[in-house]
Amino acid sequence: MSRLNYHHLYYFWQVARQGNLTKTAQNLHISQSALSSQIKQLEESLHVSLFTRQGRKLQLTESGYHALNYANEIFKNGEELEQLLTSGTALPSTPIRIGILSTISRNFIEQFVQPLLDQNDCRFSLQSMSQTGLLNAMNELQLDMALTSITVHGSNINNWQSRVLARQPVAIIGPPGLDLKPELGESYRHRRWIVPYGENPLRTAFNSFAAQYKLEPEIVAESDDMAMLRLLTRDIGALAIMPEVVVKDEIDSGELKNYMLLPNVYENFYAVTTKRRVVHPKVGMLIRPLN
Repeated sequence: MSRLNYHHLYYFWQVARQGNLTKTAQNLHISQSALSSQIKQLEESLHVSLFTRQGRKLQLTESGYHALNYANEIFKNGEELEQLLTSGTALPSTPIRIGILSTISRNFIEQFVQPLLDQNDCRFSLQSMSQTGLLNAMNELQLDMALTSITVHGSNINNWQSRVLARQPVAIIGPPGLDLKPELGESYRHRRWIVPYGENPLRTAFNSFAAQYKLEPEIVAESDDMAMLRLLTRDIGALAIMPEVVVKDEIDSGELKNYMLLPNVYENFYAVTTKRRVVHPKVGMLIRPLN
């Protein structure tokens, strides 16, 4: 199996960007014949033609265009690797990899990454996974940071660092036009409800209030996914408990209404990082308090 000669590829890359063999040879301080020979060896090893001549100019073939696209990425990654190993910092243009808890509010995620959307030179990836998946990916350096609504505690083994980004009050949300008071009591009894599923702090709080105020709720749907709670609340017409940010668009449009805030009940959003030698330069910008 033949191996790609990256020295030859580098010479091809320089010529392809310049479009002129003579000028490229001068810039690289080698003879034109030597440069031409290097590119010919690359073509022979790959069994393709990378250039055609049009007068004094070199024109990329279809294979040449493909090779150029890959070479751009290869040598850009090489530049990033060199800076990473020599200075311990990544280039600002290096894509930042953000893991997100699969059940977290999509509206909150969009608010979180807004600073990246405002920058033309910034690339990022969002990878949705479970809490265990997030922490494993952080340990294996597959992510630069994680966004979650579940508390994370570091240890001597796991160097996770967790910081609260926002503390969102939890509201009772439902269709407009219901005769509901701004405090828990008789008007909320025997209502249909959509609630978080399982061992969720919001579900625990709801169960406590339901017992305290004898609400006798009819649970019509449960989900551990905020996006699904949003859709169910919008389509079923029952009451639900969630941070207002989850259904911000529906409340702004009048499709849903915030009837009251549950007293002393909040959902926290955390940014999780790990102690590491190389930290992406965009992490510090993102880890900021959010409203």
